[in-house]
Amino acid sequence: MFNSIRESLEKGYVLVAEDSFVQAKKLKRFFENKNIRCVTCKNGEEAYEAALNEKPELIVSDIVMPVMDGYEFCRKVKSNKDLAELPFIILTSLNDPMDIIKGLQAGADNFITKPYDDEYLMSRINYLVANRHIRKMGSGDMSIEIMFQDQRFEINSDKKQILDLLLSVYEAAVNRNEQLIDAQRRLEELNNNLRDVNQELDSFTRTVSHDLRSPINGILSFAYLLEEMFEDDELDTEEAKEFVANIITSGKKMTQLIDDLLSYSRSASTEINLEEVDLSTLANEIIEDLTEVNYTADYDIKIEPGIKVNADKRLITIALENLLNNALKYSQKTESPSVEVGSQDENGEQVVFVRDNGAGFDMENADSLFRPFIRLHSEKEFQGTGVGLSTVKRIIERHGGAIWVESAPGQGAAFYFSV
Repeated sequence: MFNSIRESLEKGYVLVAEDSFVQAKKLKRFFENKNIRCVTCKNGEEAYEAALNEKPELIVSDIVMPVMDGYEFCRKVKSNKDLAELPFIILTSLNDPMDIIKGLQAGADNFITKPYDDEYLMSRINYLVANRHIRKMGSGDMSIEIMFQDQRFEINSDKKQILDLLLSVYEAAVNRNEQLIDAQRRLEELNNNLRDVNQELDSFTRTVSHDLRSPINGILSFAYLLEEMFEDDELDTEEAKEFVANIITSGKKMTQLIDDLLSYSRSASTEINLEEVDLSTLANEIIEDLTEVNYTADYDIKIEPGIKVNADKRLITIALENLLNNALKYSQKTESPSVEVGSQDENGEQVVFVRDNGAGFDMENADSLFRPFIRLHSEKEFQGTGVGLSTVKRIIERHGGAIWVESAPGQGAAFYFSV
């Protein structure tokens, strides 16, 4: 049966009436990919003339078109004894029940709702062409009157045609219901994501209340001690210097945490302006700044030249700076610390990596690594706020990319990302 349908279509052609250039090209490509000739027209009048010149095997028509709409085009085809038996499919959004009445009045054979699935469209075509000969042997035309929305309508179609049309409407309704179910599933996913965001917000609140309070309390405590020592004339120069050093350390820690929190917050809302960014040059500049003051170990630095990505320069700088800062920090205690920045091709996509030979971590904890305020090493081992990698992940995902990591305890870590 399917072969005879395909042969029938391949011997003739499909006529498409569609005023949208994009939709017409899409339909033409759909049929031609199946070795079916397709002729497209901009309106019903043009399509009707084409059908008179060369009879098609099937007609697919939009409804809203200039000069002659889809309903009028269908009526003219069904009123012509030489064209009347042609299967006529109407493309519609099916937002108004009146579409069904008008389709029945015009004598349409089937509805295809927009947006349509290619597989569904082909199944409808196969069905109509297969039943074309059966319809010729049907019970003949019939005329019935119906009342709908306080209006009287006369329907002139055979039983098979009416049944086909109503079945297509029912099938469209079922498909819409499945779409609603899918939309409900996606809504549930969004609700789950919202719960995750709320959990992050709770975590953020705890961090602000605890981690920020701790350095502030330290600053205040040492300041109070200095104040008491001044009042009692017991100020010891060396002890005072130690207190001042602790005040500065606590102040720097608080400043860093505030900066990290602000960076994390802004990474979600900053507008993205894409441009070509030379990551190799950027990495060299970041490494030079970080090793000048913060990290003075004898690092072996390798940066592949010419790595370029299309990204927001300001945001990708923040992401790369966090990754390189971590690489330098967690490898600084290694006997021969090394940091490498490179790229590789994976399934035709450029992937950039930042690799170190530092402390590493157990991959069982990798899932929590990109969550805000989660740290896999104690602050006594390595200082940090636990916000940097969360910011990196958010920036990469806002670029439509992905980030992942490979690591093992004592064997360093490699972070991979694409944008």
